[in-house]
Amino acid sequence: MEKQRTGIILAGGKSSRMGRDKGLIRIEGKTFVQRIIDVLAPLVDDIIIVSDKPEYDAFGCKRAEDLIRDAGPLAGLYTGLHYSETEDNIVLSCDVPMVNTEVLRMLMDRVADDTDIVQLAYDGKTMPMLAMYKKRCEKKCLELLESGQRRLRTLALQSRTETVVLEERFAITVANINTPDDLKEISDENND
Repeated sequence: MEKQRTGIILAGGKSSRMGRDKGLIRIEGKTFVQRIIDVLAPLVDDIIIVSDKPEYDAFGCKRAEDLIRDAGPLAGLYTGLHYSETEDNIVLSCDVPMVNTEVLRMLMDRVADDTDIVQLAYDGKTMPMLAMYKKRCEKKCLELLESGQRRLRTLALQSRTETVVLEERFAITVANINTPDDLKEISDENND
């Protein structure tokens, strides 16, 4: 069966609230990025990690350095789509280590030719950093970046976007781990 899909992991953030590189933090013996790779691998043909840090070469995936530096997640997405060779791309930030295949399949099931983006939403918030993007979004990313825009939400608002609203039982799978407190909370929940 042909997958013809690329996984893009955005690991280029500054991690300022965490105080250390989020993608390399470990939960239950695995780094955030390795956990995401393990979930993505059965669903995609290729995985690209967007990061300027050579430490990410250790994961054995393609690593792409930002084509436009210090321009936020939109630049990371632009870079990932630029290097992707497939029309459909699953894009995840490196700070959702509890994501699972079931949630990603919900995104994949909603992909359509006339939709540019399929994103998740939970608790009233959309999640453009946990979404499917068509390769054609690359051009719009560049236009927005050139106009000084850095936010993925702007791209989602200006594209043909579908939103999949998650039930509460999926809350942990899409939790962003941005601070030491978030990390402690997720570790505590795993040990209950």
